[in-house]
Amino acid sequence: MRIILKTTEPLQNELQTQLQETGDFLTLTRAHEETMPAFSFVVKNHQSGNKSQVSVLDTGIIVFEPLDKTSHKDIVLSSAVHGNETAPIEICANLIKQLILGELELTERVLFLFGNPPAINVGKRFIEENLNRLFSGGHSIDQGQGSGLINKERHRALLLENTVRDFFDQGKAFSANENKQRERFHYDLHTAIRGSKNDKFAVYPFRHGKPWVKEQLQFMQACGVNTILLSNSPTTTFSYFSSNNFAAHAFTVELGKVKPFGENDMANFADVTKSLTQLITGQALHYPTFNEQDFNLFEIDQVIDRHHENFKLHFADDVENFTDFPIGTVLATDGDREIKTHKKGEAIIFPNANVAIGQRALLTVVPTSLDKNKV
Repeated sequence: MRIILKTTEPLQNELQTQLQETGDFLTLTRAHEETMPAFSFVVKNHQSGNKSQVSVLDTGIIVFEPLDKTSHKDIVLSSAVHGNETAPIEICANLIKQLILGELELTERVLFLFGNPPAINVGKRFIEENLNRLFSGGHSIDQGQGSGLINKERHRALLLENTVRDFFDQGKAFSANENKQRERFHYDLHTAIRGSKNDKFAVYPFRHGKPWVKEQLQFMQACGVNTILLSNSPTTTFSYFSSNNFAAHAFTVELGKVKPFGENDMANFADVTKSLTQLITGQALHYPTFNEQDFNLFEIDQVIDRHHENFKLHFADDVENFTDFPIGTVLATDGDREIKTHKKGEAIIFPNANVAIGQRALLTVVPTSLDKNKV
């Protein structure tokens, strides 16, 4: 049985001391998976001497804010929305450690979120319900699992929503020029359940008629991500929540395949680590001239939800994301219904026959271009 310690001042002092000495916020989060007392302290960069405030708000939730008030970006970096997706967790944990130990020069406000600490500890995607289907109020509506805040993942989704809202709302207080428009960002970092023909890819949330942003596509390219899925409808994902509610530049970023802690080749994520580091430390980001031919662009064609117990996928478990099938191929059966491909180049993505009834079991995507969308 896990013992949950009471929120007391001695515990706060103990956690703060441990964090300042080690910089290891992930270990503290895992040791206090349900809740953690709030506390804050100031860190100083070793080279410049500039100071930043570090605020632990709850378990898995930590904010860094430069005290010189010259920042103009509010950046959310989330990982562990699915607890077994370890590479992004390790990337963020290392950035947090370097910031706490004064090894990185912070210039922008950054909120780090480890989305689902209990799921991290058991090495599973989620405990009761897929957290990445619970945003934009999804935590309080009937999605086939019952209505309202009925499990811890739904409570966590509400907490994460409120945390992001507060973080963006408080950004103006850290601007030297109150009239200067702040830029908002949210990169929700994941890994896919199965392998992919395109090892890294990103989902660009639906923008309700607003143009896709060329510089954001170039930033993804700098991260080593040149396969982009352009979403064409609202969703209950975390990145869509920030994009739609706060006009944040946002992506769901898939970084390879799910692996246990310690088995990730972190050299494979050098580009994304470098680009995120440059973003939060204010380093110049140099992009090559934008060329659409440098990207593999897709749009969603079919959204296939599971409606029956006997839902079945008609391809092997090792078939990779972005594998395309000839027109007329039966991809799945759901009760008496056959789901077939009906367009040239139609490919599968995010297949999962084991989702709860009423939830998405498969997407199909088709190649597209930006001709009908300005960038």
